[in-house]
Amino acid sequence: MHRITIVGSGFGALNAVTRLRESGLSADLTLVSRRPEFVYYPSLIWVPSGLRTGDDLRINLRQFFKRMGVNHVAAEATGLTNGGRTLETSARPIDNDGLIIASGGRFIKKLPGIEHAITPCEGIAAAQAIRDRVQAMDGGTIAMGFAGNPNEPGSMRGGPVFEFLFGMDTQLRRQRRRERFKLVFFTPADKPGNRLGPKAVGGLLQEMARLGIETHLGSKLKGFSERQVTTEAGSFDADLIIFMPGMTGDAWFDNTDLPRSPGGLLQGDAQCRVPGFPRVYVAGDAGSFPGPDWMPKQAHMADLQARAAVHNLVAELQGREPTETFRVELLCIVDANDRGMLVGRNEKYNIVLPAMRILHWMKRAFEWWYLRQYR
Repeated sequence: MHRITIVGSGFGALNAVTRLRESGLSADLTLVSRRPEFVYYPSLIWVPSGLRTGDDLRINLRQFFKRMGVNHVAAEATGLTNGGRTLETSARPIDNDGLIIASGGRFIKKLPGIEHAITPCEGIAAAQAIRDRVQAMDGGTIAMGFAGNPNEPGSMRGGPVFEFLFGMDTQLRRQRRRERFKLVFFTPADKPGNRLGPKAVGGLLQEMARLGIETHLGSKLKGFSERQVTTEAGSFDADLIIFMPGMTGDAWFDNTDLPRSPGGLLQGDAQCRVPGFPRVYVAGDAGSFPGPDWMPKQAHMADLQARAAVHNLVAELQGREPTETFRVELLCIVDANDRGMLVGRNEKYNIVLPAMRILHWMKRAFEWWYLRQYR
């Protein structure tokens, strides 16, 4: 029986588990993550308004692992030895015949004063901190922004910031407090959301103008203080700073010989293989892959890459050539708590549908549909 190890318990990792079992391959599956749980990050945007709680988004995976015959090791990956055949962990070494790394990335926290900003996609605690801070405010300025990895601009996750921003506007209006707050959006990019496509950029900026959201665009960030954001063009005051920095590779990658991209991610090829390491694959935010500059860092892309990684790993283990490539596709609903804008993009088309209430409900329905497989 083949021994396959998966690192992580996010979108790519869990999709890999499902695909491996669907493949019919006889395999002993081991998954390594800190806890046997899955956090549904796309719905963190609804925590500040109370539409979701942390418990709604934290899924216990014990029953899923039992159904799938997965041995969960509650540990952290710490290194890789024996040409990729042994994963070093904080619990014990784990040998494998095939390895899929889907442990995600980490945010770059190098800007001076970044401790004064909340990074919303760090998890449930961060989203709850935004909720609590806003509830305690009588008014003031809330600044939200994002930036990329200077060595790999595509290694970023800016989309959720638009959702937190528009959602906050809706939340404050519902609470009849909007007039007491200034909302500010900032980013070093001249065209924020450009990866969503030209139509989306225009639509997002028009919506900000319509809602009275101030923008600071195109100036490099220099740092933060407790109540201020500083850029090369100057500073502006902020009582609450919500900031999504660029992403780089997980810290444990430094204890391996795996090839890295300029931005510090694991290098993956078109088949999600890590070059030079037989039967070692990468999927999701942990990897840097060939493709267009708008290729997203999002859950949907992690699922697509995990599907290709599993297909190719199974092929190798069965003595076949790994030829499966992943589809590059951006698909999201930019939600505002009561309505949403649909954006779809691949190498053939770029579709943008204006904000509609039905799209908000579609996003909520998708959450239910997606999570039911793990409950």
